[in-house]
Amino acid sequence: MRRSLALVLLGGIFAWAQTSPATAAWSARLRARQVQVSAGLWDLETGRRLDGDHPERSLIPASTTKVPATYALLKLLKPETTLETEVWGDLQNGVVRGPLVLKGGGDPRFTSERVYMMAQELKARGVQRIEGGIVLDQSAFDGQRYGDGWGNTTSDATPPILPLSVNFNRAENGRISHDPEPLARATLARILQESGIPVADGKAPGGPPQKLLALTSAPLRDLVRDINKWSNNFMVEMLVKRLGDGRWQPGLARIHAFYAQELGLGQDQLSLTDGSGLSKDNRLSASALASILRAGWHDFEVGPEFVDSLKIIGGEPWALRMKDPDLARRVRCKTGYLSGVHTVCGYLQTSSGKVRAFAILLNGRRAQEADLWNLVKRWAGPPPEAGTRPAPGR
Repeated sequence: MRRSLALVLLGGIFAWAQTSPATAAWSARLRARQVQVSAGLWDLETGRRLDGDHPERSLIPASTTKVPATYALLKLLKPETTLETEVWGDLQNGVVRGPLVLKGGGDPRFTSERVYMMAQELKARGVQRIEGGIVLDQSAFDGQRYGDGWGNTTSDATPPILPLSVNFNRAENGRISHDPEPLARATLARILQESGIPVADGKAPGGPPQKLLALTSAPLRDLVRDINKWSNNFMVEMLVKRLGDGRWQPGLARIHAFYAQELGLGQDQLSLTDGSGLSKDNRLSASALASILRAGWHDFEVGPEFVDSLKIIGGEPWALRMKDPDLARRVRCKTGYLSGVHTVCGYLQTSSGKVRAFAILLNGRRAQEADLWNLVKRWAGPPPEAGTRPAPGR
């Protein structure tokens, strides 16, 4: 996107618009409960704001942080990008002399299924046994395992971020492991053993290792879909560190620079401490989210993947569980929740069949999820009548 196009997009996004009486009353009720509001509804074609209240106010966004993170990842890394986990060892006559070394490349979806595939590929290469145990090479990332600001949420919100992580660094019961490497080695050894490749626990010396395999991750488009459909904190932080060549701050700096250059968003509107929204130090405004949503909608290169990654109401296994048939398949969105924070942003279809961008951020101990959806339902209105001409574009 060239600078001129960014200015056209922003010219509409930040255009002044009146707050409707109904939205003013909604906002007044929230202010009476000491809840801060940043909200708006925008026309996707012109960028004109149609309704809202304090849309340029920056608030804690919770998991709607994943919207700027994933759009920037798609733009900067490209949807077809994959990540590699390399397998090294000194293979002699069917025996790995010394350890089998797995060099992590930041694949956030390296699961037991992938390990079984690895074992079959090693067998096809003639590997019969491993004499020196298993070594995990974590050198692709720096030593920071938890994001800045995570201490102000919950210690169980996401596992440590390591470039070689098996099963999202969780035990079989789903519990997070804060010392995941012994668990990963045990999982790898067990699956290799089950596949007919015994692993000795000793430290048998080996010669210079050779690369035996390179295991390729799913493409970024699929990873982003998982991130936004399931609100997966672990996966997005793995990719932010990958964007920063193994470090959080350079990855976040690239995201900030991208939005400053392409959409003119300064840190008064978009300031990220992580990619997942776990930190309460993150700040986003409804206007900034709308700028990103509108850019994604009009982006032929990555827009289809970005829009498809958002949750919908009804119609798929990971759909939002809202018992409101009037909104079924009319909202694509990302929600967010932390203590004292309720947020949602995305696209909605109005009664006329038009698609709009919207963003609502509520910060305050007495905010409720229902406050978000009351406004979304009013903006969407009743479902379009049968035969209504759909809005142009997607």
